[in-house]
Amino acid sequence: MEISPDNIIYFARSPVVINATLVFTWLTMALLVGVAAWVTQHLSVAPPLPRWQNVLELVVDGIYQQIKDITQQDPEPYLSFVGTLFLFIVTANLLMVVPGYQAPTGSLSTTTALALCVFVAVPIYGIRQQGLGRYLKSYLEPTPIMLPFQIIGEFSRTLALAVRLFGNIMSGNLLVAILLSLVPLFVPVVMQVLGIVFGLIQAYVFAILALVYIASATTVQQHHQPLSTQENTHE
Repeated sequence: MEISPDNIIYFARSPVVINATLVFTWLTMALLVGVAAWVTQHLSVAPPLPRWQNVLELVVDGIYQQIKDITQQDPEPYLSFVGTLFLFIVTANLLMVVPGYQAPTGSLSTTTALALCVFVAVPIYGIRQQGLGRYLKSYLEPTPIMLPFQIIGEFSRTLALAVRLFGNIMSGNLLVAILLSLVPLFVPVVMQVLGIVFGLIQAYVFAILALVYIASATTVQQHHQPLSTQENTHE
């Protein structure tokens, strides 16, 4: 059993290398896109609603409420990005029960790509919410001395996101592989179930951390609003 899908090579001819990480990443994305296309073509507003639509609305509403509770803002601007992150990771982890499937989240390249998406999204949301000048000014608060620490913090939390998800999924795969070699019957099955639960938790943690970083970049404006309101009142 390979610990990382990067080590499983399906095609290699310089400079093209197709490994399990690429294959199962695209398969996961294709599955999500296919299900989304099928679901949105069969939505109904008249009761009784299909069972699958109730499940879909429950998932979307759950993500919506989590965003609202954490950011204390309108969830709409963040729903598609955070929801996509969560659904991709949770789908990739759940599909580990399928024989032969290799979770792309067990590859550092995949988790790094996901973390980089968050790294890019944070300033985009921050600038859109506050404006470029005010967002950049937040790096100098409460004192310009904090600038290098703020920059280091941006990179370190991105690294932490990538390594945390990769390490947890990889360690779960390694534990199952070890138990499978020692006790090939019931224990690995139990560990596989626990791995699925753990995968769900990791998807949730990754999405929540991404949301917290975005919220920290977009709620600075909330602290400045009373001042601008007072200035408008004086005018």
